[in-house]
Amino acid sequence: MATERLSNVLSHLNPLQTKPLDKITQKHPDDLVITLALRTPLTKSGRGGFKDTPLDGLLFKLLQQVVRKSHMDPQMVGDICLGNVRESKSVYYIRAAALAAGFPNTTAASTCNRFCSSGLTATQHIANEVASGLIDVGVAVGAETLSFGNVRLDRPFVDEIMESSQEAADCMQSMGQTSENVGNDFNITREMQDRYAVESYFRAEMAQRNGWFEDEITPISVKLKDKEGKESDVTLTQDDVRWGTTYEGISKLPPSFKEFGDKSHAGNSSQVTDGAAALVLMKRSKAAELGQPVLAKYVGTALSGVAPRIMGIGPALVIPKLLKNYDLCMKDIDVVEINEAFASMAVYCRDKLGIEWEKLNPRGGAIALGHPFGCTGIRQIVTGLSECRRRKGELLITSMCMGTGMGMAALFVNEQV
Repeated sequence: MATERLSNVLSHLNPLQTKPLDKITQKHPDDLVITLALRTPLTKSGRGGFKDTPLDGLLFKLLQQVVRKSHMDPQMVGDICLGNVRESKSVYYIRAAALAAGFPNTTAASTCNRFCSSGLTATQHIANEVASGLIDVGVAVGAETLSFGNVRLDRPFVDEIMESSQEAADCMQSMGQTSENVGNDFNITREMQDRYAVESYFRAEMAQRNGWFEDEITPISVKLKDKEGKESDVTLTQDDVRWGTTYEGISKLPPSFKEFGDKSHAGNSSQVTDGAAALVLMKRSKAAELGQPVLAKYVGTALSGVAPRIMGIGPALVIPKLLKNYDLCMKDIDVVEINEAFASMAVYCRDKLGIEWEKLNPRGGAIALGHPFGCTGIRQIVTGLSECRRRKGELLITSMCMGTGMGMAALFVNEQV
């Protein structure tokens, strides 16, 4: 501790001698830190273990685990923010679930929706509240239950919008169409996409075989109905991962969006799943006061827009912006989690950014694990920090593309090396 304090003092006296990486990894009382990071298993929508558990039930189960595993008085939590995309009633659900799980009525609750980056946005909101002193402790949650509906807009935008801007009209394009646009515009062939997808399945399978997910997944007990409607109690402990996926197998799958192209299909697109994840955030000084373990330091977030018709390449624009903000380069980063909404987009971002493939989604991504929209941003943080601990790495970047054309990225320092 004395050496650490001396190092901090010297860095302030001689700022020019402090390297960018040293500045980020230094520890200060006002640092925003993560003291708990956990997630549920991800299960296939409509068929998996959460198919009969609606969003409020899933949130209740997750928040019960947050209370139990944080070993902290829930009275300390000032706010809970839920990232969710599809459920218009989610603000009711998060408030009621929090109260039922043991949080007092003095703990506020809210929701946010930034499409696939909703979980990452919830993390940013809670971090900002802690940094500003609005709250001392907060919980960021991301959750989606796609078993209960995956609806799009039920009408086009009004004529004035559709006729005034082609890019505004492009916001009507389906995610599958935008994937085909990326493949066609940037010559990301079907073979490139299929081989990327197979690697995602392989990595997820290896992570599951080796037990690497065990420290990030909290078991969840739910009621599950069989084909006859009979209920039984089950405890879910693992993701639904398709083992043994081969290039030969998925190369035979028919295209899913034939009217737009022939490259994207069920095997190289993100699996449709249900799931939830959560983080507890506070300042380092508060963690010390409460005797909480520090898993990681939240450094900061970057945002960027991109043309809606190629929305999936958002990480390729926003990650360089994030790196520039902290005077870093990609070689400084130990683990990168990019959302595999579609293989076309993941391949483009990997190659455009020059990310070493062994650092990118080391345990597989959304193609293999699934993409519960609001959950994925926080799921990536939970998975990425666990992987950093396994490989004794320090810096993690998580990044998301978003419908209608946006990118978001966040930087974390793993402190459990």
